[in-house]
Amino acid sequence: MPLSEHEQRLFEQIERSLAEDPKFASAVRASDPRFHARRRLLVAAGVVIVGLALLVYGAVIKTPPLAVAGFVVMLAALGYAVQSQRRAQSPDLHVVGGTTSRRRPRGRSGRRSSFLDRLEDRWRQRPEGHR
Repeated sequence: MPLSEHEQRLFEQIERSLAEDPKFASAVRASDPRFHARRRLLVAAGVVIVGLALLVYGAVIKTPPLAVAGFVVMLAALGYAVQSQRRAQSPDLHVVGGTTSRRRPRGRSGRRSSFLDRLEDRWRQRPEGHR
């Protein structure tokens, strides 16, 4: 359903005021889940490099426990990176009041359609004077 001219003007006005507010922009950037996911991926990459160094060092000095520890560290860091990437791509990750939260993954598609159905019902049942 397209917006009326009045709603479009209000939307553009809100958009301009939000774009001009540097405090708001920095708060949104700081609470952006993608920002945190990128940081977690960089940390995981650094830990993978440390694990690889331990693996190689353990192999060079012929200390199998150190080499195995390096491999385990690498494996754990890769698991952490994959988990972070999945969490970043999850559709139910959202920002509310500067904090991120994740809904339970039961019945995502059914849950989403029922949520949209409720929103559409609310829109249809709103008072006529509020358009």
